[in-house]
Parts: sequence; structure tokens; C-alpha cells
Amino acid sequence: MFAAILLTKKDDGTTDARLAQLDDAQLPPEGDVTVRIDYSTINYKDALAITGKSPVVRKWPMVPGIDGAGEVIASSHPAWKAGDAFVLNGWGVGEMHMGCLAQRAKLKGDWLIPLPQGMPAKSAMAIGTAGYTAMLCAMALQEQGVTSDDGDILVTGASGGVGSVAIAILARRGYRVVASTGKPEEADYLKALGAAEVIDRAELSAPGKPLQKERWAGVVDAVGSHTLANALAQTRYGGAVAACGLAQGMDLPASVAPFILRGVKLIGIDSVMAPKERRLAAWRNLAAELDASALAQITQEIALAEAIAKAQDLLAGKVRGRLVVDVNR
Repeated sequence: MFAAILLTKKDDGTTDARLAQLDDAQLPPEGDVTVRIDYSTINYKDALAITGKSPVVRKWPMVPGIDGAGEVIASSHPAWKAGDAFVLNGWGVGEMHMGCLAQRAKLKGDWLIPLPQGMPAKSAMAIGTAGYTAMLCAMALQEQGVTSDDGDILVTGASGGVGSVAIAILARRGYRVVASTGKPEEADYLKALGAAEVIDRAELSAPGKPLQKERWAGVVDAVGSHTLANALAQTRYGGAVAACGLAQGMDLPASVAPFILRGVKLIGIDSVMAPKERRLAAWRNLAAELDASALAQITQEIALAEAIAKAQDLLAGKVRGRLVVDVNR
């Protein structure tokens, strides 16, 4: 038997989330690698699944947890053997396939990547999908030719998981980072991560003109909706915007003006189904660039039993940075 957060759908359509004891017979049959989970996380998507605030879960019952790190117990996959350390991000785990907010999981070997050498499982989950997504955003800006000499980089949703890691990465790479947040009390935290300036999200979150004063050489946006539209309208000629989230909304009330008059590039960042080589490159960069002190500032560790309450807090905007779940306490 092992402990897990179990989600079931009630007769009225709402989600019941509870700490449960499961056995191996309840693990999904389609996995070819059985793993011991040491640490998981609570991402925004996990919080939506646990609370039922959005139809994230596609199969019931479900164990949430789109991230996991630990050790292989048994494998019929040629790339994995017992004792191998792994990281998992995405691939529909926690949505269509039982996830990692549990002490044990059965996964597909093709979804796993090796835990970077020297990186503890806890550190990998302090990074998690949020940090891995932040690195994909930073890589995209660099690939689009945005350099540290081009001007300021805007990071929206700055005090969240993606935003926090993005600030640390971009500042380390020499960019001048401007952090947008609705939590002015977090200004010192954001500056400690590397933000040169902190602005109120109200500057970006209301409807704005389709083309505005040029401010940003590049943008990492985890918010969407009017915030993304205004960021695009304020991006300098030839700049790039990496969009990876929808905290404000899935809509994009923008015009084509930034694209056809300023050559702005909008790059969609998908972390869920990204190909393996892209994942490996992102994790190599994270291992090399994100130091332990930055992770310590970003991370709060909780027990598995706390995950349900903390999911509510995350959606209510009461969580700073990353929530790492020790599934064995």
C-alpha cells in the first residue's frame, strides 16, 4: 500500500480530493516503468485538478501531480532499469494518466528523462514544470535573437513559479528584468531573485491600445488575456514574447498591429508535449544555471497531506514561488 492524493468525481459533478491508501493493482496498466516518487510539486494545473476549478482531469479516478522525481523500482522499458533516478514533467500525467502526488507511480519510460547528475530529487521538483517552462521561455527568447543589450525583459506573474524561476534565469544571463506582480509586498523577494525593477500588474491588466510605447525587448508571459495583449503592444521592434500561461485568461484581446508594424514575434511555449531533446536541453541548462540559493528563496516544502489545502491557497494567490511536496511525510 502507498499514500496518494486521490480525486474522484461526485454525483453533482464536483471533485472530491482526499488522502488515500492505494495498492499496485490500482496503478494504470499501460505504464512500463514502476517508480518510487520521492518528491512532487503543486503546479497551477495540479491546483485546478485538485479543486475542480477547471476540467483538467479527463479520466476518473485520478491521482494528480504532473511532476515527479525519484527512482525506478521495476522496468520493462529498454532505457530504464531499477535504481535509475528520473524526472517527469507533463505528458498528460495527472490529467489522463495517474500522476505523482503519490509515493508510487507507473509511467511510460518514453516520458522520463534522467535526473541531471548531482541534482537532488528535491531540487528537481523545486524547479518542476514551472521552472522547466521558464527555461523553455528563456531559450526561446535567446533563439529569437533577443540579447541582454537589446533592452528590458518583462516577466509577468512574477511571484509565481514560472515567473520566479524566469527572473533568476534571465538575470543570471545578464538581462535587465522588470517583474510585474499584483503583490507589491513581494518586491524585495523579486529583487533578491534578480529583478532590477518591479511594476504593478495593473499597468498591464486592463484593456489597452493595440500599439503602445515601446518598452520591452522580450517578454515571458504566464498570464494571458489583456496582460499579454498589452505586453505585445509594448514590445520593441523585432522583439519576442514567449507565452506560457493563462492566469488572467485564455483570451487574447489584441490586434495584428505589433506583428505587422513592429515585427514582434509571439512564441507559444508548450511544456506538456515538448520533444525529449528539447526537454534534455532545458534540464541541462537548469542544472548549470540555477543555483541552490535561488531555489531556496523560491521553494516551500510541504507534506503530502497538506497538498489539498495548499492547492486552494495557490489558486487564491496566497503562494509565492514553488511548492515542493515530500510525498513520504
